[in-house]
Amino acid sequence: MPLIGPSLILALLVGAFWTAFAVLVTGVAGARLPFVVVLAVLGAWAGDALGGRLGVDLLRIGDFRLLAASLGAWAGIGLVVLVSVLGPSRTAGPGGSAGSGR
Repeated sequence: MPLIGPSLILALLVGAFWTAFAVLVTGVAGARLPFVVVLAVLGAWAGDALGGRLGVDLLRIGDFRLLAASLGAWAGIGLVVLVSVLGPSRTAGPGGSAGSGR
């Protein structure tokens, strides 16, 4: 049975926390919530790894770099928000409904 390191578990916690905080602040997540959670967790995990490579050790829990992981989680959340803002909107155009297929 393979061992799971603490960085993945702590990245899940950090990503879930910052996702919940972002939803609390904005008040809406909608259909992008699964993407926010996944990218926040992956960003936290990547932020911890990148913080280890760059030597960012300002706030740590054991071997987990909490500050770098939090910045990575916010980068993932920001990426989802950026893509959702720049992507096509689903609002109705002139003379048709949003899902009419015209």
